Amino acid sequence: MQTKTKRKPWIRPRHNLIIRLAALVVYPWTKWKYHIKIEKCPELKKRQCLIVMNHQTAFDQFFVSFAMFPRHAYFIASDDLFSLGFLSKLLAWAVAPIPIKKQSTDAQAVMNCIRVAREGGSIALAPEGNRTFSGLPCYTNPAITGLIKKLGLPLAIFRIEDGYGIHPRWSDVCRKGTMRAYVSRIIEPEEYKDLSKEELFDLMQKELFVDETKTKQVFHHKRLAEYLERAMYVCPECGLSTFHSEKDTITCKKCGRKIRYLPNNRLVGIGWECPFPYVAQWYDYQQDFVLGLDPESMLVSPAYQETAALSLVVPNKKKTVLDESCRLSLYGNRVQAGDLTLFYDDISVMTVLGKNKLNIYHKDALYQIKGDVRFNALKYMNFFYRYKNRGSDSDFLGI
Repeated sequence: MQTKTKRKPWIRPRHNLIIRLAALVVYPWTKWKYHIKIEKCPELKKRQCLIVMNHQTAFDQFFVSFAMFPRHAYFIASDDLFSLGFLSKLLAWAVAPIPIKKQSTDAQAVMNCIRVAREGGSIALAPEGNRTFSGLPCYTNPAITGLIKKLGLPLAIFRIEDGYGIHPRWSDVCRKGTMRAYVSRIIEPEEYKDLSKEELFDLMQKELFVDETKTKQVFHHKRLAEYLERAMYVCPECGLSTFHSEKDTITCKKCGRKIRYLPNNRLVGIGWECPFPYVAQWYDYQQDFVLGLDPESMLVSPAYQETAALSLVVPNKKKTVLDESCRLSLYGNRVQAGDLTLFYDDISVMTVLGKNKLNIYHKDALYQIKGDVRFNALKYMNFFYRYKNRGSDSDFLGI
């Protein structure tokens, strides 16, 4: 007779110990790098919670950790983080994040959250699932309310403000300025249990909403516009294009229009009237432009051609480089990567990671594309979702 193997606990005493030791170095370094005021929340130290946060910088998870220090929160993280070999194994051993497939409803991730909650752990996540490219919140899947109700934990609203001004997702540099991270509200299970999923979703969205165009701060750096082309690829004058940024200026390579990025996050045209006061308005225009494209008109000639590295990722195991200099062609219904043709009909999910990496879930394989420092991965994802949602009322373009 076979005996059932007892499952090892997710939560281990070492997780809290490692967080305490890491904080000795990471906490002062984070405050120095981001000039951030992290307001500690005594309730998070004492109570089990589900923490939801808006997502602005690569260090947001540390802000949450320091606000609830010394208690450890188990973060939901992209499964790409678990495909880095030894480093991924070390991370899983040290702090045990919960893996999730981005831009999808991941049943296993939900089960792991339930498991952590039953063991008494707090869980933290960014409902958007993406860092903002524009300073406005990204799309949030309403399915998050199902997880909130299933866990039945106090819901801690964690707001991060002026993170976009300090370090936009598309930039490599941190500006001089200040930002703030704090728990703005804890919503008790008794407060939301009788709310419909739609009402709960609207409440969470309202509490987490941060509009970085409303900031009164200034953020100084010599390279304010550098790598904005990672986010922008539609010119208001000539449509689909490519850009080149240098210091505080970004230039359209087709028509030559120049835009200056100011310390208060505003945009001004150099020698012309720029129609967008902020990146957020330019970004919205870009989204609308793509939604107005006809994928059928881009089946023969590619909209873009460039070179990037192509890798095959085995989730939770490893990543293998297939071609360090792969020729990419972006069409209305497919991506051509060297000899590999990735038809959108065979792709389930396409998502941007970090500043300029692209994950493509094609049939049973996961491919990752990473270009040079100016590579714009966003346009590939936007084209894919434009094709997927053609004929529907959806304006979702992946982020």
